[in-house]
Amino acid sequence: MTTRATRSPRRRTVVALGVVLVVLVAFVIRLVDIQIVNASQHMTDARDKGMETTSKLAGTRGDIVDANGTPLASSILLYDAQLDPMLAVEGIDERDDSGAVVKDENGDVVKITWAELAVRIADVTGQDAEDVQSIVDDAIAADPHDRFEYLDRYISTSEFRALADLELPFLTFRSNPSRTYPNGAVAGNLLGFVGSDGEPLEGFEEMQNSCLSATDGSIRYQRGADGVTIPGTAVEEPAVNGGTLQLTIDSDLQWYMQQLIAEETDRYKADWGGIIVMETATGKIRAMAETPTVDPNDPGASEPDDRGSRLLRFSYEPGSTFKPVTAATAIEQGGATPETSVTVPDRMVFKNGAVINDSEDHVTEDLTLTGGLVESSNVAMSQFGAMVDAQTRYDYLQKFGVGQASGLNWTGEPATTLHPVDQWDNQTFYTTTFGQAFTVTAVQVANVYQTFANKGVRMPASLVESCTLADGTVIEPDLAEPERVIEEKTAEEVSLMLENVFAQGTLADDIAIDGYRMAGKTGTAQVSDGKGGYKPNLYFTSLVGYAPADDPQYVVLTVFDEPKKQRMSSANRSVFKKAMTQVLTHYRVMPSGSETPLLPVNG
Repeated sequence: MTTRATRSPRRRTVVALGVVLVVLVAFVIRLVDIQIVNASQHMTDARDKGMETTSKLAGTRGDIVDANGTPLASSILLYDAQLDPMLAVEGIDERDDSGAVVKDENGDVVKITWAELAVRIADVTGQDAEDVQSIVDDAIAADPHDRFEYLDRYISTSEFRALADLELPFLTFRSNPSRTYPNGAVAGNLLGFVGSDGEPLEGFEEMQNSCLSATDGSIRYQRGADGVTIPGTAVEEPAVNGGTLQLTIDSDLQWYMQQLIAEETDRYKADWGGIIVMETATGKIRAMAETPTVDPNDPGASEPDDRGSRLLRFSYEPGSTFKPVTAATAIEQGGATPETSVTVPDRMVFKNGAVINDSEDHVTEDLTLTGGLVESSNVAMSQFGAMVDAQTRYDYLQKFGVGQASGLNWTGEPATTLHPVDQWDNQTFYTTTFGQAFTVTAVQVANVYQTFANKGVRMPASLVESCTLADGTVIEPDLAEPERVIEEKTAEEVSLMLENVFAQGTLADDIAIDGYRMAGKTGTAQVSDGKGGYKPNLYFTSLVGYAPADDPQYVVLTVFDEPKKQRMSSANRSVFKKAMTQVLTHYRVMPSGSETPLLPVNG
């Protein structure tokens, strides 16, 4: 028989368990409400009350590397060292090796004064101790409650660590991703640079920003009322680093060409000069050097006009370097051969009234098509060009790239000019045969000779190999398809005639490189005065060629804008020979196995 006394404890136990169960159910319901049902509202309330904190996770801007992977532009972390003047002026407690506070004989805490700490800081930063001390003293004098001043900005990682090792409670640090160019001015005209705010301002830094730029991430977490992070509340969106941009440029060759063109431009007192090295089989540009140029680490040290690339933004009348285009047109459409001849006075008045002069006086002579190139005769090339109608010659100029974009899509690339045939006057009909009355860029001229060297097939000029994204995806540039411009036989005939320019012309003695057959042509173009005429006695000079001519590997183009010491294209002979010699040596190109077959110059 159960007594009343035995039933009472059981009842109390059941009641207690029921109460506990109700409390637990209430807690569960409340947790579901907080974490699931009304989670977003509670997060909003936390943000409104300042309990949620979001910090940026900075992504790293991608590198720019050369054809061999050598870094040309990289991102590094620099630091801002920040002071709390209100704390700093109080100094800090001196501590012994165990970390205990040091006291004097009176039991007072020994202080290290701000003046003493300023000396320690200056030993790390290299600043003057008095200057460091004045940062805080001046700040406190202006505002006794000042809590923020810069000690120094953009300090290196080693300086940051050394300052942090001082364990000064009033020093804090903020990281700053910064751009550095380890090779200085090498390819500076192509790389461009970024501003102090990290925004790209020139060159590939600007043009390839979509490849190089990073996407910042963030980390979001909750804090308690005491400011301590609440465990388990962190939510991270990782940063995505920028991609790696690989150029076609060979930085070692680029460095040499920049030194060379700087010396030669000064030697001939030109306004500026440039060198392009293009790979014949691919159209890839291995060097594009010019002077003056810019060091992207310090763009402010260069004049504004020197911070970009003139080789990519300057257009000019090519002059005699385009005479081989006339020769190719006459062969394919006019029935000419390298030995076809015309009678050539030094000045000729044509039936339509046009007057053409050669650059130097000479007796009347019969010149072959080869001779017209060897002697660079305007009168001869005008007659060979006239074997073909104007529209056909216009079409061939277009096929060789005149009036077209270079394909590099460079910001600020000029629109080169080639007027329609119905706008050609009597003089233009003939001047177009020797590179006047239309404009090109230096890259387009190099591409013309690449076409001749590559058996009539033009490869698109290129400066970019690829962009490799942070996830490993490789994006290659969208280049034009190779294009056959002239027949292989025509290219071989023109190439042999260009070899004879070297072998039989005035270039033979000055530019010959032992063991190598070379092909090429000079150009002396008048410079526009901007008013429809030309500057007197000032020229844009060039020399372009390729080697070995029997197995062409590389095209080299050199240009000078308005050389004063030697005003004609002979100014380019020295720089061309040195540049081509370096290219052949650098790439270990084998010498030719034969001599240039000589063609008749006179008919």
